[in-house]
Amino acid sequence: MFKRSLIGGLVAATALLTMADTASAIRWGEPDNGEHPYVGIMVALDDAGQPMFRCSGTLVDADTFLTAGHCTYGVDRAEIWFYEDMSAAGAYGYPFVGQASGEAIAHPEYDDNAFFLYDVGVVEIDTVRSGQPITLTADPNDTYAPMPSPASITTDLGYFDRVIAEPGRPTLFDTVGYGLQRNSPVADRVEAVRVRLKATVRLRNDDRVFGGRGDGNYVVFSNNANTGGTCNGDSGGPVFIEGTSTVVAVTSFGVNSNCAGSGGAYRIDQPDDQDFLDDFIGG
Repeated sequence: MFKRSLIGGLVAATALLTMADTASAIRWGEPDNGEHPYVGIMVALDDAGQPMFRCSGTLVDADTFLTAGHCTYGVDRAEIWFYEDMSAAGAYGYPFVGQASGEAIAHPEYDDNAFFLYDVGVVEIDTVRSGQPITLTADPNDTYAPMPSPASITTDLGYFDRVIAEPGRPTLFDTVGYGLQRNSPVADRVEAVRVRLKATVRLRNDDRVFGGRGDGNYVVFSNNANTGGTCNGDSGGPVFIEGTSTVVAVTSFGVNSNCAGSGGAYRIDQPDDQDFLDDFIGG
């Protein structure tokens, strides 16, 4: 199995050149093998058009890319790719020109000082380059692939409340992203191949990491070498109901910088999040 991580540290975006303690990726995951083509990698750009960091996310309608609030906060625009293997430097124009790009928009109440609250955002796509020449590649005949068909988001308000409260309900979920395979304070032990991987995680429901309990903001999942989990760079990536294409949460944070133990995901089954997303999805 591949070792990959989605989130790590306190939040889960990954710097392009250096590791941030706030990023995560899927650890000990498996190759996606085309199972989730609507999951992509995004590079955040500042207002001068310069790359800042990368995250993961999900195309949820023709022009809406769902990701985390901390992946869009203070960001002007984002470039997005849906290729499964982005490991080569400069692959498909990375990190400057993607298959699609658009305006980055965080939940209006998101604040980096309390990132586990309102940690949802979107990239509203206004440019699609399907069929156009890929810039910055060695082969001038390369063109951008077509955009994938979108996934869906849950419309089941309070979904996790019922999963948590009712014994016997499913507790396994699928996480997908492009994050680190391993994070470490020792530079030569960091594994940061940009490949889309998947892992199945178990709901732990320890929502007391930041002092609250039962507030409906986030859920916590297993994150270990036996079952897989998230690490730096997986931020914003989807948590699916197992075996479906329905997103119920987005990767938000990890409890330590080594991407071990457990990882948190921000719930999108609450009314304020649904109201925010309704402004973009299906409109």
